Amino acid sequence: MNDAAVHHPQPDEHGKPVLIARPSLPTALDTWLDPARVATVIPLGALPPMLNGVPFGPWIDAPATNAAWSEVAGQADIVEPAFDLPPSKSPAAGVVIVEDDGRVWAVSPSNRFGGYDATFPKGRVDPGVSLQATAIREAFEESGLRVEILAHLVDSARTLTYTRYYLARRIGGNPALMGWESQAAHLIPQADLPAVLCNPNDCAVIDALMRSMTK
Repeated sequence: MNDAAVHHPQPDEHGKPVLIARPSLPTALDTWLDPARVATVIPLGALPPMLNGVPFGPWIDAPATNAAWSEVAGQADIVEPAFDLPPSKSPAAGVVIVEDDGRVWAVSPSNRFGGYDATFPKGRVDPGVSLQATAIREAFEESGLRVEILAHLVDSARTLTYTRYYLARRIGGNPALMGWESQAAHLIPQADLPAVLCNPNDCAVIDALMRSMTK
């Protein structure tokens, strides 16, 4: 972290500037090409032109309304268990994005929102938007990435939500164009996930990912 406060290049949902009290620090460009190292990019930061054969570029025609998100490409015809929402929780969906080199994408919420140093992209479900579409939307808004769903991963009770997580892969987007809710995006070797994503809420998700990788 850097103690020199900066404003996020993107305003919040009300159009107001977002002050980042302790900005994250980017890693060197060569970390992106080494599967054994953590790579970090900050908003508008430098990246290689592509990674694992998939270019980094803006998702220019990303949906802008709930109706458009409900039809977003990348949703998959997969077998999913029933989503049994507890009465006290709000429905949410998230995504665990695995690169071809085995590393996993995560984001650092701006100003450690929710007490997270780093976590997987996730968010609450809006009316008329499916769980899968919500997961794809949250990946884009929080990490700048365009993804497609591969499989159901796990359902997890969080502090205020009950969240369905999907396994996904990156098919486009640019993490340097992350939305205001994130102050950094990371690519993390699987062995390092428990140390980097250290909030207890992420333990069940990491465990589910590890189990899925051994099947």
